[in-house]
Amino acid sequence: MVVFPNAKINLGLNVVAKRPDGFHDIVTCFYPVPVHDVLEIIETNAKKSSFRSSGIAIPGREEENLCMKAYQLLKKDYQLPPVEMYLHKIIPIGAGLGGGSSDAAFTLEVLNEMFQLFLDGTILEEYASRLGSDCAFFIRNKPVLAFERGDVFGSVEVTLKGKKLLLIYPDVHVSTAEAYSKIKPATPEQSVKEILEQEPIENWQNLLTNDFEESVFQLYPEVAKLKEELYKAGAVYACMSGSGSSVFGIFNEDADISSVLREYKQRWELLL
Repeated sequence: MVVFPNAKINLGLNVVAKRPDGFHDIVTCFYPVPVHDVLEIIETNAKKSSFRSSGIAIPGREEENLCMKAYQLLKKDYQLPPVEMYLHKIIPIGAGLGGGSSDAAFTLEVLNEMFQLFLDGTILEEYASRLGSDCAFFIRNKPVLAFERGDVFGSVEVTLKGKKLLLIYPDVHVSTAEAYSKIKPATPEQSVKEILEQEPIENWQNLLTNDFEESVFQLYPEVAKLKEELYKAGAVYACMSGSGSSVFGIFNEDADISSVLREYKQRWELLL
């Protein structure tokens, strides 16, 4: 079976508290976008499962890959036969786009369908949340408000349908520790949900913030410059996604973005 795990962007991201377990509570809106990896999973007669990849190089050992971890997680509870997994990696790694989490979530869904496990979305989300903070989102794969570690969801009425999205990865890898280095958790005056549901997109620039930008922009000024360039090019809203370093600009449908920031190799023009 072949599937196409997609990326996500964050519309606003506030770090509101530090948790006793060492993680942080966040509030954000996850929004799926059509940038995809390619994942194939087939049953095999081999004695054990295997994983191989192409495209962007994936660091770490085969058994540490999230797709393999997703398989092993289900195998603990169900009699799964060995499988062969092949992943063609297109979504940049460490870019704030959730590519690895998406690959893991799609692996759970494929195994559920292939071997007729009949797990509903709630159960799949519970398995996904064990693999990573934002994995569960990709089971739903629609705009949601995310709380706590990013694995508790609420509804949000927001759509970018008809807008153009220019998504750029500036080939800067930001570690989670770097992103959190200057974070001071606080609850904003106006919530992400209120801004998205009550304010026109033209007002988001001054209201909808990503708390990780402060630390990432100080460490990597080129990421800050990229956001500035998107606004100069006519974006109605621009922001870094997640903990970085990808930056996106939202443009009106009639905007011509074909020549904007063409110097970046990893660049996607998307009609939402």
